[in-house]
Amino acid sequence: MLRATLRSFLAHKGRLVLSALAVVLSVAFVAGSLIFSDTVARTFDRLFASTSADVRVSPKKDDLDDLGEAVPSGEVRTLPASLAVRLRGVEGVAATHVDAEVENVTVVDRRNESVGPTTGAPTIATNWEPTDRSPVRLTSGHAPRGDGQALLDADTADAKHVRIGDTLTVLARPGSFKVEVVGIATFRTTNPGAALVFLDTRTAQRRLLGGPGRATSISVDAAAGVSDARLKQNVAQRLNSGYELQTADEDAKSAAEDLGGFLDVIKYVMLGFAGIAVLVGVFLIVNTFSMLIAQRTRELGLLRALGADRRQVRRSVLTEAVLLGLVGSAVGLGVGVGLAAGLIKLMSVFGMNLKSTEMVVGWGTPVAAFVVGVGVTFVAAYLPSRRASRVSPMAALADAEVAGVGRPLKVRAVVGLLVALAGAAALVGCVTATRTGTAGSLLVLGIVLTLLATVIAGPLLVRPVIRVLGGAFPAVFGSVGRMSQRNALRNPRRTGATAGALMVGLALVAGMSVASASMSKSFDEQIDKTLGADFTVQNANFAPFPQEVTEKIEATDGVGLVVRQRFTPIAVRMPDGERIETTAAGYERRLDDVAHVPYARGGTAAALAPRHLALQKDFADDHGARVGSVLPVELPGGRRADFTVGALTDQEGGGFGMRGGFFMGLATLERYVPGGQDSAVYVNAAPGVPADTLRSRLEQTLDLYPQVQVRDLADYKKLVHDQIAVLLYLVYALLGLAIVIAVLGVVNTLALSVVERTREIGLLRAIGLARRQLRRMIRLESVVIAVFGAVLGLALGLIWGVSAHHVLALEGMEALAVPWPTIAAVVIGSVLVGLAAALLPALRASRMNVLAAIAHE
Repeated sequence: MLRATLRSFLAHKGRLVLSALAVVLSVAFVAGSLIFSDTVARTFDRLFASTSADVRVSPKKDDLDDLGEAVPSGEVRTLPASLAVRLRGVEGVAATHVDAEVENVTVVDRRNESVGPTTGAPTIATNWEPTDRSPVRLTSGHAPRGDGQALLDADTADAKHVRIGDTLTVLARPGSFKVEVVGIATFRTTNPGAALVFLDTRTAQRRLLGGPGRATSISVDAAAGVSDARLKQNVAQRLNSGYELQTADEDAKSAAEDLGGFLDVIKYVMLGFAGIAVLVGVFLIVNTFSMLIAQRTRELGLLRALGADRRQVRRSVLTEAVLLGLVGSAVGLGVGVGLAAGLIKLMSVFGMNLKSTEMVVGWGTPVAAFVVGVGVTFVAAYLPSRRASRVSPMAALADAEVAGVGRPLKVRAVVGLLVALAGAAALVGCVTATRTGTAGSLLVLGIVLTLLATVIAGPLLVRPVIRVLGGAFPAVFGSVGRMSQRNALRNPRRTGATAGALMVGLALVAGMSVASASMSKSFDEQIDKTLGADFTVQNANFAPFPQEVTEKIEATDGVGLVVRQRFTPIAVRMPDGERIETTAAGYERRLDDVAHVPYARGGTAAALAPRHLALQKDFADDHGARVGSVLPVELPGGRRADFTVGALTDQEGGGFGMRGGFFMGLATLERYVPGGQDSAVYVNAAPGVPADTLRSRLEQTLDLYPQVQVRDLADYKKLVHDQIAVLLYLVYALLGLAIVIAVLGVVNTLALSVVERTREIGLLRAIGLARRQLRRMIRLESVVIAVFGAVLGLALGLIWGVSAHHVLALEGMEALAVPWPTIAAVVIGSVLVGLAAALLPALRASRMNVLAAIAHE
């Protein structure tokens, strides 16, 4: 049986190549994502380990710090630089160093163009105090000496064509200042993609932190023979509890965790591609093995007649699947290595200089690759193998297929109906739920169950749907059209499985298209309802900007009104006892002149009064708050205060995109978070000044600040649309992968179908069917199968999209939009997919020798 299995596998290797491609793609994405993330993690582990201080003393963090990183307030937490002198006398301390480092500054050249990364990585300004642990070394020029001098990292200098002697402008929180580049520093290990600007320590303290005697942290070096843990203990005894102490290992681990978010995005995106490849590949492999088994009915019958029992036949088919999985996994692992190398090369384009020679292939990568590859093929081939084991020895005397239609389809009908009812119940529960978490969970469950139901019951839909889709074929194409329609109806299971591969991708795209279109329309409506300013001035990456920018705007000729906005993380203890961590906004008193805030209770004056705040009415009702309620509030830096609810708003989604829609007066916010920066400025033109004129003046004023952008209402909408489109582009990429595999599935099905119908094709040719007619018949069959998959996918996706809209509506995005142009494009695209998939099978069929085809067995 083993020899027979190997002979059969090699005899059909051409037919299995297309199925192997699905395995290769899924394994490649799994292996590539693991190799890339392991390589980046290992590289940065070495960087962090080599540059972390033995002990680092930082301002103590609180629960709001992580939230503040997501929506930064612009506050820079500092500690006294005198701690460095104080700690030098601690037992086990060899040396101490003052750190004055600020992220997300802006540095521009003499043309007012940013020299920072274009990839979202930060521009970091810090003090130059070289040690053995410095991430860079001075390679040309000299160290900065006094105000007006700076070093620049070599990668940024090369990318932005900055040379020693050039003048740069640094835009920091206390204000902008000019520096001359007097030296270039080169990274010792990996450049994480950031741009680094170095100033001398006194200048960094004054220019970056707003005054002397401040530091962002203190680095402490251990004396010989003193462990980091012991040093940390000694330092802690000298300090009070108001500081955060981390050893080198703890510091490196914390930095690696921060990097983990970036790596997780890449890893999960690639694993998403792998998941789609696996899901769609299962359809292809099931179909391939089912058709091969059907075509080998006589062969399997002879094996049974010669003494092979059912278990041996089933084992033979599963062995072929395992062989296919092993080959596909091995090739996929190799492709995954190449994919990881490509990603590493791509990262170098974005400024992260990784080395392909240091690629990490851990033991878990090949294990995962072969588990995925072999597992997918084994699972996909299990049902066909059971079908093969039922072949009777009498089948050797006839050319009958083993796959009947009656009983299996009845079983499918019952199982599919039950699963469909469960999925429909979950989706109904989703659209009737009143809490976002519950609705989201039911949506996911409903999507999974309805997808399974469609896959299971798909063959039952083949006959009624294809009779409609191909109903015009006989009238338009005559007998060729009639035969193509009947060929698609001949084996519902095969047609359903072939179309299922395309259905998955199109259902995903349709659902996401409805959700994204609804989000865009909802945001448009919210912007129209709430934003009343002529212009909004914001950072391109939404980071806060220095007070200097606001002052420049206020001084611009033609500006009539400026209303500032700031954010801060807060934790609020609600009347029902729940502690809510969220972000609150602060506005100046003339908020009504630039925004339309609908109030259910109270008004802007009460909301912005000292130690008052406003929140969204529905959120307040859920937690037992009302106008006049006193809420204990925690603010950054351990500050605490009791705030009175001054107003409740009807703002959709909580208002301004923050949970609970909390906002307060800017004066109140500045009192408790004094080091913050403005996140946006709303500007109205002075009476008699045209909006276009003011815009040009504002842009001229802000020419020095390339990171700050002036947006009107249309620009703001476009910004939101572009952000939503990023997610949609990812879905389209997933669709592209699904279509590639789906095309392989249709090609495979048609190719095997042509082999299966060799004698039939020969007879048709013998009675006068022309080659052109034969090719047309196969193309029409392919098109109707592809359109059938598109119809199922679009119907399923629209149901998902409408259900997802209800989840969005619970967050205030109530507008429903169906992108009909996208839907129409998908249908047209499915026709093209069908035509493309039929090219090779149709060409092969038309080239058959008529007599040889008639004599084929």
